[in-house]
Amino acid sequence: QVQLVESGGGLVQPGGSLRLSCAASGSIFSLYAMGWYRQAPGKQRELVAVISSGGTTDYGDSVKGRFTIARDNAKNTVYLQMNSLKPEDTAVYLCNYRATPFTFWGQGTQVTVSS
Repeated sequence: QVQLVESGGGLVQPGGSLRLSCAASGSIFSLYAMGWYRQAPGKQRELVAVISSGGTTDYGDSVKGRFTIARDNAKNTVYLQMNSLKPEDTAVYLCNYRATPFTFWGQGTQVTVSS
C-alpha cells in the first residue's frame, strides 16, 4: 500500500498562485509516476499534470504554460506550482501515484479561485 498526503489547497483570487504538495509513503516502488488530476462538480476527472520517475512531464491542455510539476525523489514528493489561476481551475485536486499495475489516489485538496 502507498499512502498519499496532499497539502497546499485553498482560496485564491484570479491571477494568483498556489503550490500543491503530495508526499508518498509506504511500499514505494523504485519506478513510479506521480501526478495531479482534478474534478469539478458535474465534470469528469481530468489530467492536470504527471511526471515520470525519469522526469518526463505531461500536462493537460488547459494548464499548459501556467502550471509546473516537479518531484523530489529523495522525499517521494511531487509538487504542482499553479500560476495565473482562473476561476475555471476551481476543483478538487487529487494526487495520483502509479507503478503499473498499481494506482493509488490521495483524498484530494480543494482549490477555489474566486474574487
